Amino acid sequence: MENKRLKQKIIKNMIRAIKEYNMIEEGDTIAVGVSGGKDSLVLLDCLATIKSYKKVNFNIIAITINQGFPAGSFDKVQELTQKLDIPYHIYDTDIFEIIFNVRKEKNPCSLCAKMRRGALCDKAKELGANKIALGHHADDMVETFLMSFIYEGRLSTFMPVTHMSRSGITAIRPMMLVSEKDIACYSRDLPIVHNPCPADKHTTREYVKDILKGIKSSVKISEANMLNALTHPERYNLLDKMKDSSQED
Repeated sequence: MENKRLKQKIIKNMIRAIKEYNMIEEGDTIAVGVSGGKDSLVLLDCLATIKSYKKVNFNIIAITINQGFPAGSFDKVQELTQKLDIPYHIYDTDIFEIIFNVRKEKNPCSLCAKMRRGALCDKAKELGANKIALGHHADDMVETFLMSFIYEGRLSTFMPVTHMSRSGITAIRPMMLVSEKDIACYSRDLPIVHNPCPADKHTTREYVKDILKGIKSSVKISEANMLNALTHPERYNLLDKMKDSSQED
């Protein structure tokens, strides 16, 4: 019963994001990038439930970009897609070989993400999809903002909807208002595949995640406040606005 209520909560927040940012339209074919991690599996499961409501007619396909890691089996993921009646495709790549053995990247995450995204877009387009759905959640949004602020000197995070002109594919993030805690709790009954990446848990994002964990433990309302700040730009009070206001009487 608890898991059912949790799923309802996740879906409610997903539908809110989908409607607010017009993520899904009639006739869309959406390719869900399925890594086997908790985020992508919850996204796939809940998006399939939203599709069953038949409020908007759209199609779902699931795609796993096999990066070439000595990974675990995706057999259980395939069983889940069959249960959800969603076509499933595994696309083999040499991303691991290029990043770790050829280029020997010390900070591989950015390049890896770009290569995965490119491979996902190519396969999605080949299969007739016009959109890809990514498993980024609310915590990811805040973490991305802080990483950009601290390491790049910019105030920036990912967009709910991004059209990629090179591929013609549009990326959507239906879980942008869903907390990682809810995702982690609900995912316990899903067939999660262990992440074999050597850089896992040793990244800049993990460092920022630890910072946020400390903030959230001390200031209980900080999580909701940070998400509200990012999703309500009309509340911003930055220097460009101060320049304008300085001219007022």
